[in-house]
Amino acid sequence: MTQQIDNSGTNKVWFITGSSRGFGKVWTEAALKRGDKVAATARQLASIAGLKEKYGENVLTLELDVTNAGQVKAAVEQAHAHFGRLDIVLNNAGYSLVGTIEEASADDIRQLYETNVLGPVAVIQAALPLLRKQGGGHILGTSSNLGHVTLPVIGYYCSSKWAFEAIHESLALEVKAFGIKVTIIEPGAYATEFGSPESLKFAAGLDIYQDFKTEFANGLRGMDRGNPDATPEAIFKVVDSENPPLRINLGSNNLPWTSKAYAERLALWEEWDDVAKSAQGNL
Repeated sequence: MTQQIDNSGTNKVWFITGSSRGFGKVWTEAALKRGDKVAATARQLASIAGLKEKYGENVLTLELDVTNAGQVKAAVEQAHAHFGRLDIVLNNAGYSLVGTIEEASADDIRQLYETNVLGPVAVIQAALPLLRKQGGGHILGTSSNLGHVTLPVIGYYCSSKWAFEAIHESLALEVKAFGIKVTIIEPGAYATEFGSPESLKFAAGLDIYQDFKTEFANGLRGMDRGNPDATPEAIFKVVDSENPPLRINLGSNNLPWTSKAYAERLALWEEWDDVAKSAQGNL
């Protein structure tokens, strides 16, 4: 018989992928500062070694490449055994592929999906048996407002987040009966290392798109970017809630942009609804 765990308040145990930079680094340190325990993971253990020196027994640092399913399973199980439970499993590792739809190779796209989609799935599948056995838990996934809208030049990254959203929405329905909660975190533009060489890969370019990509890059530089250090309290409100949302925006620009996109989609579907209905046919 499983024992229902209490997820209220602090003193939670986290498993976080991509703890070495960006939101993963910010949220790992914020959780540790408030007294929680964290299994922090990164592809290179040296990049998170300082956490152990600073937070001692409250942190377990693990080397983890999320594209290695065997390593994922071992890391999740080691973290659970070390702390005795996992309250929050946060999938945060990911990167963006820069290149038009024509430019990106099959290998480029495959590697992106290995990290951004199959990696998180490996973590989820490794964690679920443990969360069921302990009586519950909370799975969080870092998506993006680009899980609802798209931009050119990073279309494949956007597509990985659309897939990420669908997987987590289905997951939420499948695991609700086990006391397992699911939340998709959707940040807007933030001043993190996401635009650094470590978080970007570039497809081989074609000259015909160079001017377009330069204009696109210049437009991105002018975007209003949030402060990542302002985000932990929002995350804590989500994980401390008895009824956390399936989705949570981070930042002030997401809702207007997403609302406009959905309004345009609804208007277009309604405009073509007579044609759609004509395709129903009668059996």
